Amino acid sequence: MSVTSTLEYIVSGMSCGHCVKAVSDEVGQVPGVSAVDVDLDTKRVVVSGTGVDDTAVRAAIVEAGYEAS
Repeated sequence: MSVTSTLEYIVSGMSCGHCVKAVSDEVGQVPGVSAVDVDLDTKRVVVSGTGVDDTAVRAAIVEAGYEAS
């Protein structure tokens, strides 16, 4: 049985819709990710999926040009 997990990050530096799309697109390509919710106002990124690797998500955020904490 696969367990769905939710990971949360604060991603500083996002300031517009392009930023949201860049992060969503990169993180959405990480294996196991089923949903990415980016809140521009709070800079919060919530990632849901099965077997999602935290390191891979953080690398995808860096690939999009941002840092996750």
